[in-house]
Amino acid sequence: MNLAAMIDGHDDDRVALISRNRDTTYGELRDQVSRLRGGLAATGVTEGDRVAILCGNNRYFVISYLAVVGLGAVAVPLNPTSPGPELETELATVEPVAAIVGPSARQGWDAVDRGAVPSLQHVVVAEGDVPDGAIALADLLGADPVPCVDVDPDHIAVLIFTSGTAGTSRAAMLSHGNLLANIEQGGSTADRTRVGDVVYGVLPLFHIFGLNVVIGVSLSAGATVLLVQRFDPATAVQSIIQRQVTVVPGAPPMWVAFSHFDELPAEAFASVRLALSGASRLSSAVSDRLFERHGMRVHEGYGLTEASPVVTSSVGMPYRAGSVGRVLAGQRVRLVGDDGNDVPTGDAGEVWVQGPNVFHGYFRDAEATERVLVDGWLRTGDIGTVDEDGYLYLVDRAKDLIIVSGFNVFPAEVESVVAMHPAVHEVGVLGVPHPHDGEAVKAYVVLEPGAEVDEEALIDHCRDYLARYKCPSKVVFVDELPRNAAGKLIRRELEGTVLGHL
Repeated sequence: MNLAAMIDGHDDDRVALISRNRDTTYGELRDQVSRLRGGLAATGVTEGDRVAILCGNNRYFVISYLAVVGLGAVAVPLNPTSPGPELETELATVEPVAAIVGPSARQGWDAVDRGAVPSLQHVVVAEGDVPDGAIALADLLGADPVPCVDVDPDHIAVLIFTSGTAGTSRAAMLSHGNLLANIEQGGSTADRTRVGDVVYGVLPLFHIFGLNVVIGVSLSAGATVLLVQRFDPATAVQSIIQRQVTVVPGAPPMWVAFSHFDELPAEAFASVRLALSGASRLSSAVSDRLFERHGMRVHEGYGLTEASPVVTSSVGMPYRAGSVGRVLAGQRVRLVGDDGNDVPTGDAGEVWVQGPNVFHGYFRDAEATERVLVDGWLRTGDIGTVDEDGYLYLVDRAKDLIIVSGFNVFPAEVESVVAMHPAVHEVGVLGVPHPHDGEAVKAYVVLEPGAEVDEEALIDHCRDYLARYKCPSKVVFVDELPRNAAGKLIRRELEGTVLGHL
């Protein structure tokens, strides 16, 4: 078996990728991937070697990813826009023998101290000037084709950096079997990506959502992926209409932007059959607004890097506000209390996951691995509840729990109430030290354009819906919230958010 075989068996003339208005058919993609395998093999890259990929959402990334895993080597997708010091740390951690560098990574790459990465033998430049000692990707694409290497299902295919369940950033080890299992599990939903679909590919491909849901699922199905480097709502809608996009996977900030785009024509999403949201919680108000305006229901799911990534999906199910759906076939989910026992239906517990999609641990970090893998179960660190019909509702991250005078407060619950106020565009909540109560609730709020509301009014609004101890004691108005490339709120950085008006 080999994950890279996902592109085999599809019609040669069917379009696999659209990148920068350039079509790449499945026949062309297979040829380019097999030739790049040959080129990389000729440089000495072999089974088990790590190869860093620093490319944006373009064909260079896809070709490089499939070529690397097809050789039995390990792909290490990195954020191409990361600053040099961050790239340097990640490269030194995984010790790659080669790096494939796209145009969007050149600034950060130039700041990397090569002496800090002694394992690095080859730098492959995807486009533009080729520095002394580097190799042009175009030259490697001229090599003789090489077939996929047959590997064991447990053979590691990808290392992806994630803070995930372990706190600080670590490289999660995902095998060929893990990734293929999750692609197959996704096929258990009532509707799915299929041949003839056009998938909007704006989720970053160095993130597991983009890598295995946008690329893995789409190319396995024989669909077409429209690769998009940066999100802009106006341009996105033009592309969706022009290309007749049928599947749109996205993170909540994208759906929030669409919901507030008043100039959108009612038929903007007429071609869209599947609208998917993941990476963090989507406000029910945003989902309802999109449905009311465009007749498009956004289906939430739940997953994490360590699960390759999808655990639950609401596709094809009756809409239930706040739910992320039910567990995919082939996986098991438990909700576990502090005592280590399963909690009763309706009670909150930590989400534990078991299945062939669960990762093999963190690269060279046995201690962190032992904390999250327990008797074959993945401890996610997420707190949730399940109703009698098996629908999962996420409460929050265990590590984000705020304890006010001994009472538990989940930031996501407070955020959902603050977000109900019509003046609020988005909000982030975290706990801050308090001399008497241990911790207090602090909210960081981005207002709607032109809207006005003061701190006292927002706190009074919360008191209408929440127990007093759950209400923010402080509201700070900011220009934007810190988010990672996948759109997930980074709560630990809220305290450093640049202040707007007070």
